[in-house]
Amino acid sequence: MTGQGDAVRGVPTGSASIRDVARVAGVSHMTVSRVINGNPSVSTPTRQRVLAAIGQLEYRPSRSARDLSRGRSRSVTVMTSDTGLYGRAALLSGVEEAARAAGYHVNIGVLDSPDPAAIRAAIDHSCDPSSGGVVVIAFDAAGVHALRAIPPGIPCVAALEVNNVEDGRAYPSVALDDRTAAATATRHLLDLGHRTVHHVAIPSSSRTSSARMQGWRSALRKAGIQPPPPVLAEWGPESAYRAARHLAVDPEVSAVLCGNDDLALGVIHALREAGRAIPGDVSVIGFDDTPLAAFYAPPLTTVRLDFAGLGRDCFALLQYVVDPGGPRPARLADPPRLIIRETTAAPGRHRRA
Repeated sequence: MTGQGDAVRGVPTGSASIRDVARVAGVSHMTVSRVINGNPSVSTPTRQRVLAAIGQLEYRPSRSARDLSRGRSRSVTVMTSDTGLYGRAALLSGVEEAARAAGYHVNIGVLDSPDPAAIRAAIDHSCDPSSGGVVVIAFDAAGVHALRAIPPGIPCVAALEVNNVEDGRAYPSVALDDRTAAATATRHLLDLGHRTVHHVAIPSSSRTSSARMQGWRSALRKAGIQPPPPVLAEWGPESAYRAARHLAVDPEVSAVLCGNDDLALGVIHALREAGRAIPGDVSVIGFDDTPLAAFYAPPLTTVRLDFAGLGRDCFALLQYVVDPGGPRPARLADPPRLIIRETTAAPGRHRRA
């Protein structure tokens, strides 16, 4: 009969793998996984034999072994629309950074359209119950529709533009405080002496208005100012240029808050084409603080958002959803911050003669 010393020969104490335990116990590694996770399908004699081998080898189950026993791979799928947009790309980078540090692979499921059939096809292609979980970037309608369509049983976390998705359900989620940030940017322009602030808006994931638009309106109303009609644009500078040309030629317009830095670029182009100086005639604030914002001419005043930190928050929360063994993870993302550069000034301060 083989003794205990022979059974563990060549396996350093405390460094055994799940396959070492399986070899010593005379079972498959899947049987060891079932024992570790309390699966009732394992007979009592087999369970005792596996537990004895675990004790002999001082085996400590890894997270990988637990994931394997649950039928999940160490991977995370990020569902998002346009990855060329700065916020989504930076958030994805944050997820990848945190996932890689934890030994996870990252897959990307692209949402080409908010159409329900397209959403379903993207989810069917990218997500299944064996995946390690899903992060949905729900900054637009396609992301919100995808979040609602993730099948039960698949761990899921959302990065939200607003704090809810208007369907009455609670989703594990994280968000940046765009509303407060937009209000801060609006107050900055009012404090400089501008009578009102116009807004060129990005599309919203909400049926009503974006968090940035809500913050802009709130700040104006608190100052006793009726908000002017917002100018609705898409995500890029060309859409803002086309949408804001009527603002550019209006001499009463002296301050514009833009929904992102790309829109600010389009607005600045329209203003210059109309002969308006920035910030002498019109002050402009962007949103996001993209890497190029500091190199606009003039450098752009904008709201800095920590999208990469938000991505790390998404992954940490997903790990908690998959394995809630402790307190909910602390937030990692920095709060939004107004970065004052050279596109804002008091009205008329630098007007040309």
